[in-house]
Amino acid sequence: MFTARFQAWVRRYAQRLALVIGRLPVTPNHVTIAGTALAVAAAILAGVGALLAAGIVLAIGGTFDILDGALARATKRSYPYGAFLDSTFDRYSEGAVYVGIGAYFLGQPGPVMRWWVLACLLALGGSFLVSYVRARAQSLGFKCDSGLFARPERVVVTVIGLVIGNASLLGIVIALLAILTNLTAVQRILEVWAQARAQRRSRGETTAKAPAGGEASRP
Repeated sequence: MFTARFQAWVRRYAQRLALVIGRLPVTPNHVTIAGTALAVAAAILAGVGALLAAGIVLAIGGTFDILDGALARATKRSYPYGAFLDSTFDRYSEGAVYVGIGAYFLGQPGPVMRWWVLACLLALGGSFLVSYVRARAQSLGFKCDSGLFARPERVVVTVIGLVIGNASLLGIVIALLAILTNLTAVQRILEVWAQARAQRRSRGETTAKAPAGGEASRP
C-alpha cells in the first residue's frame, strides 16, 4: 500500500491529539459520527460543483477515521460495537462521496459524463467489495490484508481528484478507482482461495497419514 508511511505518520500525531481530546467529554463514536458527517458534507459540496472545498473537507474527514481508533486506544474504550459502528459508517461515507461525485457528473454537459457516472457506480461497488471480502474472510479465520487499494488509498486518490477541480480529470481518477478497487477485491479473493486450498491440502495429508479405521496405531 503506497500510503503506509503516510498512515504511520498520521497515526503518530493522531495518538498525540487523542490524548488531548481524551480529556474532553468526547467518545470514539462521536469522532466516527463526525467523520461521517464531514464525508456527507464533502459529497454535497461535490454535488453542487464545489470540488476544491469538497476535497478539503473530505481530507479532514478522512483523518477522523484514524482519530477515532487512536482515541479508543488512548482512553481504553475499545470494544466490538465501536469497531462495528466505525466499519458501517465508513461504508456510508464512501457511498455518499460517490453519489455526490456522480451527481456532479450528471450536471455537466457532454456525452462522456454518463460514462463517468457509470465509473462512479463501478468504483462504489468495488470499494464495498474490497471491505466486504476482507470482513467475510476474517470472520472465517482467513488472513486478508493484500491488495493495492484499501480505504486509505481510495480516500487519498479521491481527495486528489477533487482538489484538481477538473471534471474530465476527476472522471479519469474515478475510472481508475473503478478498475483498481475491483482489482483489489479480486486480489483478496485469490489470497483467500490460496489459503483455503492450503488448508484442504493440509487436511488431506493429515487424513492420509491417519491410521485406517480399526487398525491400531503403532507406538
